Amino acid sequence: MLKYVVAVLLLISSICGYSQSPAEAFIKILGVAQDGGYPHMGCQKRCCKSAWRHEVMRRNVVSLALVDPESKKWWLFEATPDIRQQLHDFQKLTKGQYNFLPEGIFITHAHIGHYTGLMELGKEVMGAKNVPVYTLPKLANFLETNGPWSQLVNYRNIEIRRLTADSAVNLTDQISVTAFTVPHRDEFSETAGFRIVAAGKKYLFIPDINKWEKWDRSIVEEVKKVDIAMVDATFFNDIEIPGIKFSSVPHPLVTETMHLFENSDATTKSKIHFIHFNHTNSLLWDKNQRRNVQNMGFNIARQGATL
Repeated sequence: MLKYVVAVLLLISSICGYSQSPAEAFIKILGVAQDGGYPHMGCQKRCCKSAWRHEVMRRNVVSLALVDPESKKWWLFEATPDIRQQLHDFQKLTKGQYNFLPEGIFITHAHIGHYTGLMELGKEVMGAKNVPVYTLPKLANFLETNGPWSQLVNYRNIEIRRLTADSAVNLTDQISVTAFTVPHRDEFSETAGFRIVAAGKKYLFIPDINKWEKWDRSIVEEVKKVDIAMVDATFFNDIEIPGIKFSSVPHPLVTETMHLFENSDATTKSKIHFIHFNHTNSLLWDKNQRRNVQNMGFNIARQGATL
């Protein structure tokens, strides 16, 4: 009898045009804060006080998971100091449907919030085996020739995979990642941004960059080409930290980015998801400021959200 009922339901589904296709690939946000996380070490000012008291306000360093439900594979973007918590969070958010370690890790550059989590893959912690780490050439050389990262390579905890700027890497039939260079403080490596294509949806990920005008591309035009753009929002405005001359700070202010898009249509503005917030950035802790930015048509990246 049960088999008959199931058969009838499947027949009705077929006739009505319903089909059960695999879920499409998506991005899960695992962190939104600048390299020091939120609250920030040693900070007892207004911006961090509440976050020290209330754990629910705390935020991890910026990181993404690129997830493919069809192949049951996922990839991590950035190996942050919060990687332990982020891998745990990913398992919880996806109900343990995927391997604990990702199929690979894509890293933008050699600043502490973006690559130092690799140490957790070493013999002292995970003792991982040949986890692919995708980087542009200068960062690859840095990891291979400087301890303790070179030990991860020598012990085959990680396997360096060099990326070529503006050349796509196909991860599955429906997912590709393209690295490109952006200007930033490049003491130990170049700095990458990533363009991700997943099941036809296009993402832009630029957590760190100097002022937009220093880039050889137009951020407005680049945003128009994608569906979602996660962009550097380290600082909100030029009065955020007293005594700092923000014209020389190697990040675009949120107010500067919004000004660039003030003449863009609502659809273009809505593609922008601000991310990588310094602890002083009011978008982390001021509801009114967040509301103002959203009312202007922009989005604010939220830890745990699916894009």
